[in-house]
Amino acid sequence: NSKAGMFGANLTTFHPAVFILLGIPGLEHYHTWLSIPFCLVYIIALLGNGALILVVLHECTLHGPMYVFLSMLAGTDILLSTTTVPKALAIFWFHGGEIAFDACITQMFFIHVAFVAESGILLAMAFDRYVAICTPLRYTTILTPMAIGRMTLAIWGWSIGTIFPTIFLLKRLPYCQTNIIPHAYCEHIGVAGLACADITVNIWYGFSVPMASVLVDVALIGVSYTLILQAVFRLPSQDARHKALNTCGSHIGVILLFFIPSFFTFLTHCFGKNIPHHVHILLANLYVLVPPMLNPIIYGAKTKQIRDSMAHMLSFGRKS
Repeated sequence: NSKAGMFGANLTTFHPAVFILLGIPGLEHYHTWLSIPFCLVYIIALLGNGALILVVLHECTLHGPMYVFLSMLAGTDILLSTTTVPKALAIFWFHGGEIAFDACITQMFFIHVAFVAESGILLAMAFDRYVAICTPLRYTTILTPMAIGRMTLAIWGWSIGTIFPTIFLLKRLPYCQTNIIPHAYCEHIGVAGLACADITVNIWYGFSVPMASVLVDVALIGVSYTLILQAVFRLPSQDARHKALNTCGSHIGVILLFFIPSFFTFLTHCFGKNIPHHVHILLANLYVLVPPMLNPIIYGAKTKQIRDSMAHMLSFGRKS
């Protein structure tokens, strides 16, 4: 304690030059094997989300609000997986676990920003479906380009504003213990845990503020879909009901794919003290890998306009 006090007094801004990321501790012997699915899933995520953004940009018929939000979701998925996976692969392949202090803070910032932004985008998509199904005649007057622009600014402004204070919360801490992070990427509480000072504020802010933001999004998405289902079951024909539910099916799939693993990871982190550490880390890595890979596949499979536009783009490419 006296040592910690001495460091706290004399080196309040002491930061290590580098942190060492271990990858998935306890599974070091399997790092090479783990790198194969990691790499394949990352390539599929990049290609799928990149293709989705290109299709939306290329096809004039896909310039509606739903597809604008969908391309935003794809961009956020690329950000989330690119912030984490290349570094994890460097650890698996080249034992390149070294990461500069500022690079570590930057990685942490973008991971958490992408998480909060993705939650906000899913809420915007739920609102889009609500307007389309519950008040279809007012769809174009409510979701104007200006309204979409404001929603986009609000989503990214809120996510950056929510996570930005964590940079200062980490930079204020003295790090005089180990510089080894038993993880494949830098995340807020994992880095704060290495400090030799009181991290109560970090724990409180790091968990409660982003989770409260996401819980509000979940509640509002729930309200949107309750109203959507009420409106759907009031539709006169079965064909109209089926069509309305089909347009929501892919969105519900993406919502579940995002929120279930995130809450599961959060709950196991808080209460799963008996779960081995490598299982926690593996779950955290799957969370930044699997949804970005599956989201474009779900939307591509469920949305006819996207399939048709993709086929049109590919056939046009072959002709040229």
